[in-house]
Amino acid sequence: MLRTLSIRDFVIVDSIELEFAAGFTVFTGETGAGKSILIDALSLVLGGRGDASMVREGALKADISAEFDAPHEALTAWLTNQALQSDEGVVLLRRVIDQAGRSKAYINGIAATATQLREVGEMLVDIHGQHAHQLLLKTSAQRSLLDNQANLQEMVHTVTQHYQTWRGLVRQREAFENNAKQVLQERERLEWQVGELDKLALKAGEWEQLNHEHSRLSHAASLIEGTQAALMALAESDQSMLSQLSHLNQKIAKLADIDSALSVVLEQTEPARIQLQEAVYTIKDYLDRVELDPDRLHEVEARIEALHGAARKFHVTPEDLFREQAALSMQLQQLGQASDVEGLRQQEVQAQAHYQQVAQQLSQARSQAAARLSEQVTKAMQELNMRGGRFVVDLQPCAPTSYGLEEVELLVAGHAGTAPRPLAKIASGGELARISLALAVITASSTATPTLIFDEVDSGIGGAVAEVVGRLLKRLGQVHQVLCITHLPQVASQATQHFRVSKLTQAHAAVANTRPTTLASIAVLTPSDRIEEIARMLGGVEITATTRTHARELLAL
Repeated sequence: MLRTLSIRDFVIVDSIELEFAAGFTVFTGETGAGKSILIDALSLVLGGRGDASMVREGALKADISAEFDAPHEALTAWLTNQALQSDEGVVLLRRVIDQAGRSKAYINGIAATATQLREVGEMLVDIHGQHAHQLLLKTSAQRSLLDNQANLQEMVHTVTQHYQTWRGLVRQREAFENNAKQVLQERERLEWQVGELDKLALKAGEWEQLNHEHSRLSHAASLIEGTQAALMALAESDQSMLSQLSHLNQKIAKLADIDSALSVVLEQTEPARIQLQEAVYTIKDYLDRVELDPDRLHEVEARIEALHGAARKFHVTPEDLFREQAALSMQLQQLGQASDVEGLRQQEVQAQAHYQQVAQQLSQARSQAAARLSEQVTKAMQELNMRGGRFVVDLQPCAPTSYGLEEVELLVAGHAGTAPRPLAKIASGGELARISLALAVITASSTATPTLIFDEVDSGIGGAVAEVVGRLLKRLGQVHQVLCITHLPQVASQATQHFRVSKLTQAHAAVANTRPTTLASIAVLTPSDRIEEIARMLGGVEITATTRTHARELLAL
């Protein structure tokens, strides 16, 4: 759950440090006091988009930190995999935005990306916005709500993959049928090119080997002459280096018998003699192997010329001919597979069958989930003063799509005896808000996310229904940490922790021509403070003894 939230120089917040408790927490305050800033700050530290406008005027940067405790198993595994784990059993998120809009993110004090913040944020907090009921009017949102409630995301992903594979084969087959002449021409061109290169019998690394051999053969006479001269100088002349060094070593050996200090000189010159002897052996071996071979030189030159000609024809370098042959052969193979219409049709039929199989499994899972969700929301509607009303998750068959074989539509009957109609056609905004709230509470109950935030989702609700909403949120707070921004005293009175958001204007009289500064502040309320705040929410500007009495009654409940 969320333990602390620190906000510095964010929009109209100077510095705020908040500590949170488990259970149901509310934030109240006058309209425009800055309650939404709290959600914006939390969204930012959870990986939301930030820009320079979020930095408080006159400040260098906005700095927001949030600390969460008791990470669940999936989150712990994610942190370990990302090398972002903490030894203290907490998750500390931090986001900094400077005046230029540049952003820095940290997880447990380690630099992270905004994407990583979003991923970890999704496992820590679930935010239900005040316009959630408007999103529910979209078909895609209704389908996502059902799939998310039933944890069908993996099945939907599998269906999408099979659909894309199937439709890809359909497009490939249609493209060949529509462009058969061009495909055949392209295949003929590739067959000729590959055939030309096959005639050359290319080998990997052949070009480098040919150049090396050509250099050796073309300079064979010089090589023989040079190595024979070297052999003569080293060993076969009267004054050869080897004979002179051998004679010198013999003299030093005799002198070393007289004075052992000269043994060191012998130890230094004898290895040189041995190395010269090895060089002589190597040169003799080389002369035994090297020979003038004009026929082979002609063959190598002819081969080099053939490769040069092919390289010019295919617009590549000679050393790239082998790779070009492999690439053209692969293209020909792929084109051959693609032009096999009957083979494509068989693959298409198999892919369609696989899609149908996984899509039907998804349909069955959706049908079961739709029945459960319909029952749960219908039950909640009775509590929300919609007695006799009914909620139906309707699944209508449709042509195969990337998301399955059915369209999902939410239907509602607001009263007993009326037929369910599409949610988008409900006339009453209050009914829509109540349905949306019921869905939010029900879906949140089944989530593993420890902290749930409701941002004025109770707008459009009042009276006795508001009290029921408060009880629903309080009940949800028994299994999750619930934070709620509300304007309803009936909801606020149910909270176990209550914060009030205020907006203050500070004048700088000592500084000429300086505009007043507006700042937001948030304070945790004591029991007596809560009476005053609930009374304000009940009675408006002027608080009377009657409104205070009513406030005490609400809190007592």
